[in-house]
Amino acid sequence: MKTIHLSFLLIFLASNANAQKVASVKLKDLEGKTYNTAELGFDGPVVISFWATWCSPCKKELNTIHDLYEDWQSETGVKLVAVSIDDEKTKNQVPTYVNGKAWDYLVLLDPNGDFKRAMGVNYVPHTFLLDKDGNVVYTHNNYAPGDEEKLYLEIKKLSGK
Repeated sequence: MKTIHLSFLLIFLASNANAQKVASVKLKDLEGKTYNTAELGFDGPVVISFWATWCSPCKKELNTIHDLYEDWQSETGVKLVAVSIDDEKTKNQVPTYVNGKAWDYLVLLDPNGDFKRAMGVNYVPHTFLLDKDGNVVYTHNNYAPGDEEKLYLEIKKLSGK
């Protein structure tokens, strides 16, 4: 009986996780342009990666994806949005780091943690994969080498490639 209840609970949680929509929060990019996170132009898969300049695993993940990103985009049309959770003390380091690494991601700043809280992010790196309707279809915490391949498989499934 406990197994049946546990199974229903897991199915319920899985179906609710898939129903999560991207939260609507206004954030600025590195040039000061304002974006509504719920209106990022979802015309294909979108990866939202929460990171910080003080987070080594975050930087490893985004730098690894950067090396693959051009191929990922041409094959699947995916877009990546890197959301920095650096606060007022460290947010000035974000443009220096991003420009030094030549990331071609959209980088948004969340210094007050509004978007982070709205998306239920407790630890970084935290990565979300969204479909064209803004639904969260995959999420992943932390980073270990090879996680980018798991993410890419999910992107390919979503894009039908």
